[in-house]
Amino acid sequence: MIVTYIISLLLAVATAAQTTLAPPHFQASGPYAKAPGLGITIGTLPPGADDAITDVAGVRVGQVTHIEGQGRLVPGVGPVRTGLTAIIPRTDIWHKRIYAAAWPLNGNGEMTGTLWINESGWLETPIVLTDTLSVGRVDDGVISWMIKQYPGIGNTEDVPLPVVAEVNDDFLNDQAGRHNMPADAGRALDEAAAGPVAQGDVGAGTGAVALAFKGGIGTASRVLAASDGGYTIGVLVNINTFGRRQDFRIDGVPVGAEIKDLQPLEPHPQEGSIIMIVATDAPLLHDQLFDICKHAALGYARTGGSSREGSGDLILAFSTANVVPYGGKALTYTPTVLDRGNINAVFAATIEATDEAIVNALLAAQTMTGRDGNTAYALPHDRVLEIMHRYGR
Repeated sequence: MIVTYIISLLLAVATAAQTTLAPPHFQASGPYAKAPGLGITIGTLPPGADDAITDVAGVRVGQVTHIEGQGRLVPGVGPVRTGLTAIIPRTDIWHKRIYAAAWPLNGNGEMTGTLWINESGWLETPIVLTDTLSVGRVDDGVISWMIKQYPGIGNTEDVPLPVVAEVNDDFLNDQAGRHNMPADAGRALDEAAAGPVAQGDVGAGTGAVALAFKGGIGTASRVLAASDGGYTIGVLVNINTFGRRQDFRIDGVPVGAEIKDLQPLEPHPQEGSIIMIVATDAPLLHDQLFDICKHAALGYARTGGSSREGSGDLILAFSTANVVPYGGKALTYTPTVLDRGNINAVFAATIEATDEAIVNALLAAQTMTGRDGNTAYALPHDRVLEIMHRYGR
């Protein structure tokens, strides 16, 4: 016990020093908490400047968070624990489309617009994450925002099919109230910015529960060596996988199995979902990005994810390296493509960034009580560090 106490004390001192001195992507607590900020190294590749999806040049993220009320659920009124997370891949995504692919690891969920992405091979709208019953309202808001940005839509130009993905946050949230409005989508998109991305109980992750801990938004990135192209791979997730605490692992350590308390008093009957968005500046085409989606699933598996029957585990990957011309005005165009024989480093970076993004979501999330007094507890950092040390990490 004395040895354990000394270890915990030393780790606490180190964590405090990191919090004081480190840049945003190495914080040990709060919405910018990261595994590296706690001395946890996942994989071998280095992160980008902010260890976030926004490390891919041109990618911006905006979030709107709704936290209102407490006590017993009054359908349509509250308590409210929800929000939106918007990702804009590039400034003019409508006229300068990008290659993309989407893949449902398990399809008990919704990500609109993906039929056309996989048919055409490209993405031409922002991506917005929200709660299940707000998909229609958020889709409406994205269309209004796009018409404002591109007045020719539906007139002299084609019509968009927005990408809106969801998780079911009804353990903490009055989801039937559909509190994410069309105007919220416009606000999240207007406020999207580069730089550090807040994680945990923000945006679409506000009401998320993961592995019987508080879940939510997480992000991470990896930068390849110059010999592998020097490309950046960034991942953003919204993890809401509810139960199976015993499966949760950090860098192979069975952290979930070691922390048996801090469980929700009312277990949720469903499996839950995870949304994974992968961005890269590596010049990849649709078929290669489809494979990137599959490798993001491997990163999810490394944290203990098993994609069970009731889950919606939906993945979208895009590359900002090329421009797919708008409107078919050119008979042909020539993209730059990474040779298939050199793609393994991108695969590895995708796995590592997805793995860390999920861990970061839980490290950043705080204990939250929502509807009917339902409580999701934060992952306790001090106990995580003691467990990691005990397993030789």
